[in-house]
Amino acid sequence: MLIGLFGRSIKILPLRVLLLTQWFDPEPTFKGVVFARELIKLGFEVEVVTGFPNYPGGKLYPGYKIKLLQRELVDGVLITRVPLYPSHDQSAFGRILNYVTFATAAFIYGVFVAKRSDIIYAYHPPLTVGIAAVCIRFFRRIPVVNDIQDMWPDTLRVTGMVTNTRVLGVVALICSVVYRCVDHIVVLSPGFKQLLIERGVPSQKLDVIYNWCDEAAMVNASGDLPKGFPDKERFTIVFAGNMGKAQALEAVLDAAEIVQSKDSGICFVLIGGGVEVNRLRGLATEKRLTNVIFLPAVPISEIGSVLRKADALLVHLRKDPLFTISIPSKIQAYMAVGKPLLMAVDGDAAELVKAAGCGVLAESENPEAIADAALKLYAMSFAERDSMARRSREYYQSHLSLQEGANRFSVLFKKLL
Repeated sequence: MLIGLFGRSIKILPLRVLLLTQWFDPEPTFKGVVFARELIKLGFEVEVVTGFPNYPGGKLYPGYKIKLLQRELVDGVLITRVPLYPSHDQSAFGRILNYVTFATAAFIYGVFVAKRSDIIYAYHPPLTVGIAAVCIRFFRRIPVVNDIQDMWPDTLRVTGMVTNTRVLGVVALICSVVYRCVDHIVVLSPGFKQLLIERGVPSQKLDVIYNWCDEAAMVNASGDLPKGFPDKERFTIVFAGNMGKAQALEAVLDAAEIVQSKDSGICFVLIGGGVEVNRLRGLATEKRLTNVIFLPAVPISEIGSVLRKADALLVHLRKDPLFTISIPSKIQAYMAVGKPLLMAVDGDAAELVKAAGCGVLAESENPEAIADAALKLYAMSFAERDSMARRSREYYQSHLSLQEGANRFSVLFKKLL
C-alpha cells in the first residue's frame, strides 16, 4: 500500500506470472511447484497452465480424467490443466500429437480465458510450448521469457528421436522464429548461450540461470540403503540415474577393469534403470568385474540418503558437441548432497566442478583417465575429500540453489516490465 496524490492510498497489486509448461507436478520436472511457490514467496501471483499428468509413461495418472479445464490449488499455486493427447511412447505420431494438442489448448486458454498476466514464462521442451507462448504474446501483448532446457534440434538428433535431416532443418527454422519473437531467453549453461549467439540471438537477450535440484529429496531424504550396497570397508563411487546410450557407461566398466587390476579397494555402484542395463551387466560378467555392483532405481525421496553414503559421485556422458555445453541435472543433486565428484563430462560441466573445486576431472569415454581419477580420489586423505564435500555444498547454495535461481528470475521478470 502506498500513499498517492491528495493523501489517497494506492493498492499495489502483485505482478502476475503465467507459467506455461507441458509437464508439472506430480510429473517429474525441474521447474515445478517448488519454483512456483518460491515466486509466490518473492511477491508474484502465479498461475500455472499445464496438461493432465501422463509423463513419462504416457498414461494418465490415477485420479485424473481428461476435461476441457481443471483447476487445482496446491500450496497457494493455482494450477490450470488443459486437455492433451496423452502419449510418450516411441511413436512419432503419438509424441507429436501429445505436443500439438497441449500447445493448441494452452494457446486457446491463454488468449480467450486466462486472466491477464504481466509476464509469460514458457518452459522448453517441447518447442511447441514456445510457439504457444509467442502466439499468446501476439494477441495479448505480454512479454515472454523462454527457458531453454534442451537445445533443439540438437537433442533430437543426439537421442535419435529424429534422424531425418529435412525435419531437423524445419525444427531449427521454427526455433529461430521463436527465439526472435520472445522477449528474453534463459539457458542452463554458458555453452548454450554461446551456441545461441552463434545462431544469431543477440547476447543481451540471453541469461544463464543454472538449474537446481529437488533440495528436500537430497538434503532431507530418508530410507534404508538398498540391498547389496557395499559396506564401509570399500571406497564406493556411485553413479545414479538413467543408463542409456548417452551415458556411455561401457567406458566406466573398462575403467573399473583397470582399477581392479591394481587391486584397490574401489567399488563402482551403478544405480538406476535404462535400455543399456542388461548389456552392461553382461559386459561386467564377461570382464569378471568384482568391483562393479548394479542396483535398481531408488525413489527420488530416498536417493539422497543413498548418495550421502557414497565416498564419491560419478557423472559420465559420451563424447558429443551437445554434451560439452550441457550440465547434467545430477550435478546439482550431487553437489547439494555434498560429496566429491568424479566428473567425466567435457566442457561446461567440467568447468563448473573446477570452479567449485569439488572434484576430480576425467576425459569423457577415456577409461584410463576415469581410472586415474578414481584412484586419485581413493588416495586422498579423509580431510582432503571432506574439504571437497564442503566446497561442493557451499557452491551449490551460492550459485545453483532454488533460492538463487528464483531470485534471478524475479529480477529478470521485473526488468522486462
